[in-house]
Amino acid sequence: MEVKKAGASLDSVISGFNRRIAELQDLVIARNMYPASSVTDLSAVDAAVKAMELQVQAIKDSLRDETLAIPKAKKLIDAAVKQQKKLQDLSIYVPSHIPERMSMLGLDTNRCLFPEGSQQNTGFESLKLEEVPAALPKEKKGRSTPPLWFITAEELDSLSGYMRGRLTVEKINAAINDMATYAEANSQLISAPKKRVAGDSWERALELRDIAMTEAVKGKHFFLETDMKGPALKPDNTGKAILTVLRHLGRVSETRIGPHRVIILLKRH
Repeated sequence: MEVKKAGASLDSVISGFNRRIAELQDLVIARNMYPASSVTDLSAVDAAVKAMELQVQAIKDSLRDETLAIPKAKKLIDAAVKQQKKLQDLSIYVPSHIPERMSMLGLDTNRCLFPEGSQQNTGFESLKLEEVPAALPKEKKGRSTPPLWFITAEELDSLSGYMRGRLTVEKINAAINDMATYAEANSQLISAPKKRVAGDSWERALELRDIAMTEAVKGKHFFLETDMKGPALKPDNTGKAILTVLRHLGRVSETRIGPHRVIILLKRH
């Protein structure tokens, strides 16, 4: 019985050795299968791993920089929000349509003044064109620009619905800009010397000067009802409603001088 057990143990040991030998043979075969490329493959893997490590480090650096920049970005956002609020508050004072005042003035005054290219007889220049226009207003020198006193949404809302009608802040402020344009054109015509005023406009210039010298208008910017030719302010029902609102809000006053209805621009108190 003991002999049989010893034989079985010996067979088990031999079988274990055989399995181990077979495994070692497989490992040797696998190692020698690609002997030339094994080192190269390992080098490529090592290079790829190092490149990935560099990329990971670059990502970490970028994340660190962005984290440090977050407080600065928050400050910039806060400043931008405050600036946006200021601009929104200011936008209610600016009409949505502001025509180019200088271009409009050029159109108006060019109708009244001689073009630069036109020349008159030099014999008459010494007699007539150098005359100083009579009754020039004292405000010729240091002439100020017409006031642009826009209204606010709160002011328009304070009016009765009947007076307000369908008017908007943008429409009224655009009309205020037109009024300043008319007043500036009249101011330029009043102060222009006779040699620069076309013949058919000289009578109008004298008439405007007479109006400018009256007690009610002296030293103020004004325009006539006949000047209301748009684009925003016209002598229609809407234009009349705008003038009514502006009189009520203290932006303009009116007076009648001779046959003319004169609208005077008032300054902010």
